[in-house]
Amino acid sequence: MAKSKAAAKKVLQSYSIKGTNKVVKAGDCVLMRAQDPEKPPYVARIESIEIDGKKKNVIVNVRWYYRPEESIGGRRQFHGVKELFLSDHYDIQSADTIEGKCTVHSFKNYTKLESVGSEDYFCRFEYKAATGGFTPDRVAVYCKCEMPYNPDDLMVQCETCKDWFHPACLNMTTNQLKTIEHFICTDCLDDSKRKPRNGAKDSSSLETKNTYFYFIIVAARDKTEEEVRIYGAIYHF
Repeated sequence: MAKSKAAAKKVLQSYSIKGTNKVVKAGDCVLMRAQDPEKPPYVARIESIEIDGKKKNVIVNVRWYYRPEESIGGRRQFHGVKELFLSDHYDIQSADTIEGKCTVHSFKNYTKLESVGSEDYFCRFEYKAATGGFTPDRVAVYCKCEMPYNPDDLMVQCETCKDWFHPACLNMTTNQLKTIEHFICTDCLDDSKRKPRNGAKDSSSLETKNTYFYFIIVAARDKTEEEVRIYGAIYHF
């Protein structure tokens, strides 16, 4: 007796999420229902959509995004609230588990958003689920703490050196910063004290009160890494 052939899977160009008017296709990012109702939905990128020729079930081939707390190293100080890692973990899921669409922005585009919605995320690293490795495995650091950039953190800029600083690293609160009209970082202040002015031989004669610097407060997500003058160090994973 001839063996019956397995029903072939048919590739679909799109899929309408049940209970919504939203349509997803390959390349879209989606929120997928977690088994534990207490946990937030998982985030994945659809690689392809297929229909099982025999059971007529729609399945999606996905590539998972990991949240920092789901990675081997865990969440760290510089990880943003909406940060995700694009993993090398591929999977097959029922399309019924898709709850909605979301957008995973590049890091640069995320910092340019005027407002961040509940469905906005960003990704700047690829993640190897088995080893915990990252690509890239090092990033620029800044501020006295020499930590990578967190787009959720408020920062201040010294107009002289253009470096960005966390208020906490300056031993200041946000409210204290709002009362300051001019800001200069301690390194620049020390340098200015050492430089003679108007031919003065003694650098200690420099009157700091006559030196003015414009003080800037920005939400950290309103700037990009290109706008941050970094120190020579880099952060290794």
